[in-house]
Amino acid sequence: MKSMIYLILCLAIVSCKKEVKDKEENTFAFEEEPETIKTAKERKEELTSKGFEIFDYVDEETKDTVLMQQYFIAFLKRGPNRSQNKEEEDGLQALHMAHLGSMYEQGFADISGPFGDDGDIRGITIYNVPTQKMADSLANSDPMVQAGRLQIEIHPWWAAKGFSLR
Repeated sequence: MKSMIYLILCLAIVSCKKEVKDKEENTFAFEEEPETIKTAKERKEELTSKGFEIFDYVDEETKDTVLMQQYFIAFLKRGPNRSQNKEEEDGLQALHMAHLGSMYEQGFADISGPFGDDGDIRGITIYNVPTQKMADSLANSDPMVQAGRLQIEIHPWWAAKGFSLR
């Protein structure tokens, strides 16, 4: 329970941080300056040039062009090595949270979180990177995965660019 509360608090802190990193420093961040508004065509060209899979369609009701991007959703599943003592588990959890925070800060992950049950699928991370190979590499660099406490299953996932959760 403590780990769950710690995870939720850390994610809340990370998600509330408003600092925008220098775009030179973070190739895959797409936060826009408030005065910079790009057309769907410009956005599409930018994403395509960076290797992202995308498609667009016109919303019949609003007549707006909706740009769909392929993301990668990583399911963090219960791993084969869960024999760590409490101190080791807490240390791995802290490293896991730091890893997820770093993925978010660098613009590689857009959302992460645990599931509320105690099932085999422990949580998810949605990676905002151009290839599944890159998402797999980032997900497998998680200290919890490296320790065998978690294992990763990644699937391509499509979502409208710029839409937010409600």
